Amino acid sequence: MTGEAIRCIYIHIVSSELPYLPCACANLRRAARAVTQMYEEELRGSGLRGTQFTLLQALETAGTLSQRELGALLCIDSTTLSRSLQPLLDSGWISEKRGSDKRERLLSLTAAGKKKITQVTPQWNRAQRRFKRTLGGDAADLERQLRQIASALS
Repeated sequence: MTGEAIRCIYIHIVSSELPYLPCACANLRRAARAVTQMYEEELRGSGLRGTQFTLLQALETAGTLSQRELGALLCIDSTTLSRSLQPLLDSGWISEKRGSDKRERLLSLTAAGKKKITQVTPQWNRAQRRFKRTLGGDAADLERQLRQIASALS
């Protein structure tokens, strides 16, 4: 074997099922990260992250909201929400004006924001279908349970 290179190939087989975690929070966060990654993959190239699309959808559905109301609706803390809103404001997809209290920010979807939602909705629909296929069960039941959890704990 003089002068011959020996090559070894190691194959590591990974189970498609993740290991059990004894903590409900850990399992929910792991699932949320996996779902978020899938949505990000489908939205790639749209100019929006999944979190940003959610903010646009929330404003489209609810109309003008204060930043506090939007944060409560989505269970997002003020600092994270401010950071997530800034690119949407910079892009002109949402607008803000001061409320009666000068500290209050009222947020609205702009015409450009509505157009962006329309442009990105096919990619979002693809993500929705992919999620529902992966779930295999009643997606509406899961969504109802998740709303119940968020309502009960916020």
